[in-house]
Amino acid sequence: MPPRAPLVHIQDHALPDADFSRLWRKIRALGTERLRQTYQTTFWFDLGEPTNIVEQVILSLRPRVPLRRGLAGVEWWFSRMRTTDVQVDFHQDRDEKLALRGGPLVHPRFTSLLFMNSVRGGALAVTKALPCEDNPSLAPDTDAFDLAAPRPNRFVYFRGDLTHGVLDAHNQIPNGKLPGTSRLRVTLVMNWWSQRPTGIPTFSESKVYRSLALPAPRRPTSSGRTR
Repeated sequence: MPPRAPLVHIQDHALPDADFSRLWRKIRALGTERLRQTYQTTFWFDLGEPTNIVEQVILSLRPRVPLRRGLAGVEWWFSRMRTTDVQVDFHQDRDEKLALRGGPLVHPRFTSLLFMNSVRGGALAVTKALPCEDNPSLAPDTDAFDLAAPRPNRFVYFRGDLTHGVLDAHNQIPNGKLPGTSRLRVTLVMNWWSQRPTGIPTFSESKVYRSLALPAPRRPTSSGRTR
């Protein structure tokens, strides 16, 4: 029997070192801004003119995802958590607001992450099996996980309808808060969509994380000079 095709595709050194360092510096500078709402602070980017450093990075990473046609844009956010207190259950990404309104289940084409740092544990676990409400963290009833350890500048992507979650500081299924503390595990999450998810604002519309914004382009004066 041929080996199973991997669910998770891993690419190290995804960005030039200078670009990655600049992005990481900007993310660290956010401090605790919206840290408690990090998973609810999402943005839509139509792959047009970037308005912030993250959108510049998304355009740089686009050739690494096998999407050639029918792509409407990217939904992005920051995942920031401590692996001693994992804050997200196993799940499938979806158009969340549409689903909560009783609409159909719509998944992104691909889910991708850019790991910003290394931490104790905190591996990404991906499987074809569905979440199970009877298990801690809704973990699926399977041992067939593909894993990706957090490493700086490591880019990973997988099919958008796959179940995934984050393992704890011991790289085990999270089952409550662990003793002690750990550094924040930080990733940039990017979902690649065929259609814009319901109710997701653009960065310009959101008015948060303003320190990530790019400088406004200089406008020419009547004399032809820029200002």
